[in-house]
Amino acid sequence: MANKTNKRTKSKKSNNLGKLPVWDLSDLYKSTKDKKITSDLNFVKKAYKKFEKKYEGKIKKLNGESLLKAILELEKISEKGSRIISFAHLLHSEDLENEKNKIFFQNIDEKITEYASSAVFFGLEINAIKENQLQKILKNKKLKKFQTWIKHLRTFKPYQLSKELEKLLLDKDITSSDAWVGLFDDTIASLRFPFRKKKLSSAEILNLLSEKNPSKRKEAAKSLGKVLGQNVKLFATITNTLAKDKSIDDKWRQYPNPVKAMNLSNDVEDKVIETLSKTVTSSYSKLSHRYYAMKAKWFGVKRLKYWDRNAPLPFQSKKTFKWNEAKSIVQNAYSSFHPDIGKIVKKFFDKSWIHAPVIKGKNPGAFSASTVPSVHPYILINYQGKVRDIATLAHELGHGVHQYLAANKQGHFNSDTPLTLAETASVFGEMLTFQSILKNENNQTEKKALLANKVEDMLNTVVRQISFFEFEKTIHTKRKNSELSIEEICSIWMKTQKESLGPSINFEEEYKYY
Repeated sequence: MANKTNKRTKSKKSNNLGKLPVWDLSDLYKSTKDKKITSDLNFVKKAYKKFEKKYEGKIKKLNGESLLKAILELEKISEKGSRIISFAHLLHSEDLENEKNKIFFQNIDEKITEYASSAVFFGLEINAIKENQLQKILKNKKLKKFQTWIKHLRTFKPYQLSKELEKLLLDKDITSSDAWVGLFDDTIASLRFPFRKKKLSSAEILNLLSEKNPSKRKEAAKSLGKVLGQNVKLFATITNTLAKDKSIDDKWRQYPNPVKAMNLSNDVEDKVIETLSKTVTSSYSKLSHRYYAMKAKWFGVKRLKYWDRNAPLPFQSKKTFKWNEAKSIVQNAYSSFHPDIGKIVKKFFDKSWIHAPVIKGKNPGAFSASTVPSVHPYILINYQGKVRDIATLAHELGHGVHQYLAANKQGHFNSDTPLTLAETASVFGEMLTFQSILKNENNQTEKKALLANKVEDMLNTVVRQISFFEFEKTIHTKRKNSELSIEEICSIWMKTQKESLGPSINFEEEYKYY
């Protein structure tokens, strides 16, 4: 099977949606048996060792030109390793239940992690350079290209450990946090949800929560809650273990709070995130509470059932969009903004950089993987023909265009983008597409429905994400002191959801497992 990964057809027929594209990963490697993988792995292994031997203990003494040379050498090695891991990750994402691809991904991850540990010293030694000395070194005009990269590296200086401990934590990630996240992903992908004599994937059952038919929504919601409840012990174990693993890491590094490490990664101050969260949570009543009260009136009820939260509005059409329609809408939206951006978007469609169909075992979410500058990004979505699916496609293409341009202009190290900036590009692309759809819609009732849908999308982008943030923050804070019971986790979840969604949403018992 692995040898045929990229020799299969580049599209898949889906009910009423036309041919949905399947990505072609051969720009990375032809298959798991590609000899280039072996040669690239050997290069990475030897190059990291050579780099370690050449530079360890010497970084403090380098001038600007020599430090630039060292960074460029490391960047080349790192990019080669990232190319291999990108291929393994994307292949695994196609079918999380494919054992051969899973093992391939795990083996690659282990090898690249082992090889990369040889370069742990580099960041530690850059951070050991005194600030006044570093400023002199950075006067080298060519080195200025990496000034932001070095600055970001140095933000972690107060929390770094010894070289031996850093290596240990890097190696142990594979069997600690990475392993538990992998178990969660594999479990979710393998779950099947009973629905009218069928067994549906998580992507398929979640899609039914925005079905027009209320009985289908209810049945799907109940099935989802039941199956999650049947697996809740495993999910609670994963949650507790991940939170404790992070707590141990935070304790050793002396991070002041559970959010600090992520904020440093995203180049954002703790106060900014605290202010954002407080502003949104204090505005719940003006945002989500107000909207869902309006939606309940449109449905002619006092309170919406939780499975009606994303339901189509009563005055909304049942239209579904074939793939070619979605492609045209999104491509035209980007092109109308700027023809050069439109040309980049066109590449994703024309060159098989998108994986769109809902397939058994496939990652149920959506993402744009930047891979490496010498190749290009790849996008994964689960397209099912709804307006929200078009929005998701536009969103991920926003990431894709950004990644494509950043990689081409900045190189491997500098193209990595903080979440705060990355989501700006994606939401911008999503709004471009929405404005285009709205502009071309002449029916006033449909316009009202489109606007309402966009309000819901923005609530999911802002209010829902902040409520998830508050949920996770509480979990991590409480887990420092004790293992959390299933009921405690469910209780924290229900509290944050009721606060964020408001009194117009009626929750039932099984929602606590969501």
